Amino acid sequence: MLAAAEMQNDRKARGAFFTPPEIAQFLSDWAVRDGDTRVLDPTCGEAVFLLSAGRNLQAAGASPSEIKRCLTGIDLHKPSLAESRVLLREEGLDAKLICQDFFDVPTPGQFGNTTGWQDAVIGNPPFVRYQEFSGATRRKALRAADDQGVKLSQLASSWAPTLIQAAAFLKPQGRLAMVVPAELLTVGYAEPVRRWLRERFGAVSLVMFDRLQFADAEEQVVLLVAEGVGPCDAFVLIHADDAEDLSRGHRLDSVGVTPATEGKWSDLVLSQGTRNTLKRSIAEMTRLDSYGTPELGLVTGANNFFAISEATRLEYGIDRKHVEPISPPGSKHIKGVEFSRMHWETLKAEGERVWLFRPDPKTRAAGVWRYIKQGEIDSTQDAYKCSIRTPWWRPPSASPPDLFFTYMSHNYPRLIANTAQVKTLNSMHGIRLKRGFKREAREALPLLALNSATRLSAETMGRSYGGGVLKMEPREAASLPMPISEHLSSAWDRLSDRKDKLDAKLKRGHWRSAAKEVDQALLVEVMGISAGDVTALSEGADLLRVRRTRETPANGRR
Repeated sequence: MLAAAEMQNDRKARGAFFTPPEIAQFLSDWAVRDGDTRVLDPTCGEAVFLLSAGRNLQAAGASPSEIKRCLTGIDLHKPSLAESRVLLREEGLDAKLICQDFFDVPTPGQFGNTTGWQDAVIGNPPFVRYQEFSGATRRKALRAADDQGVKLSQLASSWAPTLIQAAAFLKPQGRLAMVVPAELLTVGYAEPVRRWLRERFGAVSLVMFDRLQFADAEEQVVLLVAEGVGPCDAFVLIHADDAEDLSRGHRLDSVGVTPATEGKWSDLVLSQGTRNTLKRSIAEMTRLDSYGTPELGLVTGANNFFAISEATRLEYGIDRKHVEPISPPGSKHIKGVEFSRMHWETLKAEGERVWLFRPDPKTRAAGVWRYIKQGEIDSTQDAYKCSIRTPWWRPPSASPPDLFFTYMSHNYPRLIANTAQVKTLNSMHGIRLKRGFKREAREALPLLALNSATRLSAETMGRSYGGGVLKMEPREAASLPMPISEHLSSAWDRLSDRKDKLDAKLKRGHWRSAAKEVDQALLVEVMGISAGDVTALSEGADLLRVRRTRETPANGRR
């Protein structure tokens, strides 16, 4: 028998996580309408969905033989199917269990099908990110989705093609009831899936949870229930605190929503009033890239080797002409709105990695070559980015940006004035301001970006990453709403004399208090947005942030 740690690692590799029984029962209660409902679980694991569906069939008066005819489970993992058989029989139930890769099972529309058309498909598709979802397995899955008319990108995780292929087993009026990652709402690669849902089904509901539902996974999930023949224009959005709400007859709050025709659906959790307020507000704003386009920081391929401290530079006797000043990897060392030369010098004295090792390719300096030799001993040259350039030990460079933009953020994405004029690695983006914006925009944008319209937009445009951080790629950062130049100048006139006090608040972690002052100056006084609407924007940003970080709503209120 596998040790617990080995079993957990095996499950993670397969993207298999235990589904809480309350969730399985909720979906089965919705999907199983009578004792003759034919149900398929395409990745049945250890039968939590088949058990709940079987109980419903039993309660509807189906005989043991009828239940076996109605229930079908598919899974590639033989031990899980064996356990499924045992668990079903312990309750006097049985099912047709197929040990096969789901994408190898012919659909009812293909030759060789043995499952038949289904009234309902229920389950929890495996969640394997694209980096591990690779090779022949990925090609087969993407081809299956393509056969159903949905072209997915190479960045798609495993749940997406599984969901689409599952619907191919449904009767035209059939019902789909699945657990899916909240990525459905927020990531770019899910755009074809979102479009397909609107086109394929006549009615779609989404159950969203305020709390994390899978203890051994960091992903937020939504419950997707869809039926009938599409298209549909509006969805029903249901809010629940946790899975127990589903089982104790709690009155779930629901609202009709019309998702965007294109783009992410992150804003579905907001009220229609807040969504309308946000739309009106950003219509009076411009994009960040009207000031300067966000770009990736320097990609070395091996930051642990190329980002070095002053102590390492001195240890190897590396002359300063072979290094370039950088902001150390990450962004936690920057608390305020500015990264100054004094700040850089302080970090240097504290032993942070403030130098980029980038020697002259013609150098014969002994210290440089000793350091390169150490890198080769550590196999640094085998890292992908290093292996495709000549020489491997000379990374690319660029001029210092005017602003830094935090690539991954906890509280909110931040702009930081780079008054130290140092370079940055790819843990932050860089922005070079266009002519005419250099001075005022560099000073003003880091504070004015704290406004609630920008913060809320960031929550809807970025994506939640492991641990609840908000990740924004350069393209997403470029479209963040910022005040137009006229409003920037007017708001900065009101705030510039308070810059040092606001910066001190940010450094102490009192960012909400600073944001409130920015909202008053920019959104209320300059842009003329009502105080009530600004409160709605701020509360909307807080709501999405709390959902992302899984903090209690009061946490961090200052």
